[in-house]
Amino acid sequence: MRGRIPDTFIDELLARVDIVDVIERRVPLKKAGREWTACCPFHNERTPSFYVTPAKQFFHCFGCGAHGSAIKFLMDYERLEFPDAVEELAQSVGLKVPYEGARDNAPREDKTDLYAMLDAATHWYEGELPKSVEAKAYCLKRGLDADTIARFRIGWAPAGFDGVIRSLGTSERRMQLLTEAGMVASNERGNKYDRFRERLMFPILDRRGRVIAFGGRVLQSEQGPKYLNSPETPLFHKGRELFALWQVKQANSNLARIVVVEGYMDVIALHQAGLPIAVATLGTATTPEHTEVLFRAAPDVVFCFDGDRAGRAAAWKALESALPRLRDGRQAYFLFLPEGEDPDTLVRKESKEGFEKRLREATPLSEYFFGELSHDVDTGSIDGRARLAERARPLIARLPDGAFRDLMAQELEKRSGARAVLEPDPVARRPVQRPVAVQRSLVRSAISLLLAQPGIADLVEKPYSFLRLQKPGVELLAELLDTARSRPGINPAMLVEHFAERAEYASLQKLMAATIVGEPEVQRTEFFDALAKMEREALTQRKAELMAKERSHLTEEEKAELRDLLAIRISPQLSHL
Repeated sequence: MRGRIPDTFIDELLARVDIVDVIERRVPLKKAGREWTACCPFHNERTPSFYVTPAKQFFHCFGCGAHGSAIKFLMDYERLEFPDAVEELAQSVGLKVPYEGARDNAPREDKTDLYAMLDAATHWYEGELPKSVEAKAYCLKRGLDADTIARFRIGWAPAGFDGVIRSLGTSERRMQLLTEAGMVASNERGNKYDRFRERLMFPILDRRGRVIAFGGRVLQSEQGPKYLNSPETPLFHKGRELFALWQVKQANSNLARIVVVEGYMDVIALHQAGLPIAVATLGTATTPEHTEVLFRAAPDVVFCFDGDRAGRAAAWKALESALPRLRDGRQAYFLFLPEGEDPDTLVRKESKEGFEKRLREATPLSEYFFGELSHDVDTGSIDGRARLAERARPLIARLPDGAFRDLMAQELEKRSGARAVLEPDPVARRPVQRPVAVQRSLVRSAISLLLAQPGIADLVEKPYSFLRLQKPGVELLAELLDTARSRPGINPAMLVEHFAERAEYASLQKLMAATIVGEPEVQRTEFFDALAKMEREALTQRKAELMAKERSHLTEEEKAELRDLLAIRISPQLSHL
């Protein structure tokens, strides 16, 4: 059992889902014989080295080494913890995840209590909003209606140093949770106080709609920094999260375009105006993790910034983060707003239709790219065109292989006259390891063959005679056989997942990724040949052990055993680990 989720449920879940369907919803796959392949979503590469094997229900990248079951893919791709990945998969096939054991026995990584504390804090802030005359007046001034306030769960952190502490920190454990959730801070003397005070509170939700952090906005600029966000916590990493992404996904079943703006109120104003496609970064520049999440949500991303120097610097940072993720089919645009305007004010002045018109007229990344690199360059001179080429080449080289990269290179050559010789990223130059056959050693070979066909465990009679062999991995092989026998119909990925919390897990995944040659019947024959050789080697090993003892030290039983072993013809042609 992983955490509190029964092994039997994990088996049923992995039997229900098809790893090809799970991955293809997120990464375009192409058929390649019995497997499916793609450019790896976990590292930047030019040629596909990412393989999905339906027969094993397993994925493996021969470039970066990422591998695992459908659960492991979701954990890596969506950055989910194990229980969340299981919940996500279960929801996709209409299953409800059962949990065993009392809540107090749950492992700490479950984070159930931490989520509950943040949700309780959200309720408390929501309850404080109607009590504040100034907060209600501000919401009215900004045009926030009751539905929007409820949809975004907007609240109010009142004045005072211990409102949250007095209401929610009623025990030592709850104070520990408040601290871990970033809701309280400590001064130099160790005294704790509410982190958020006299601020409009915006809960930040994860991809499942759970509160993981807060953003707090002051009503008057002289009250302190305009926005204050939760610190980094076990649940919240601001370089990965986007404000309102959950609301965007709830409002759009088939999202074609997503807009990135700078402020929480800008996001909310666009949603309320009928444009529920806006998100915001959380007080930080756009990171590569942000752009990956954005392109997973929609194929077209519009970065909307102020037209001043700070806005253009933020836009260029977003461009640099987006370049390695612009696979074919993905497009980025840049929308710069008039001086003194923001999305909130513009959508009020121009309505939904006016802002949509601006979005349609946003600058494509290619145009913005060459415009920025050329604005202080004299392209009428050879020196200027050379400078443009030197600036652009390393950036274009960061683009993934495809039509867009080719066209960007052609455009550079057209503008500069210089050949677009591109030096690829060091990561992209990493040599790709192609699938290789399993090394022919007894125990590893037997385990690999069993992982390829777990059903052959039913044909192995107990007790396992090979257990007498004193070699690494023998006991693991026996345990794999027992597990496969106890789970009729188990597939390879399910079998390996049973060892997910064991030290052997990584080794089993590597053996799963190795190529097993031959048809199923041939593989079964090789498996039983390996078991027979292991048994013969065990006999040879025992005979040598007895012969090494002085005869006077052997018991009568050992003498009889040695006579029997000497009478057996054992082939010397044995494999060795």
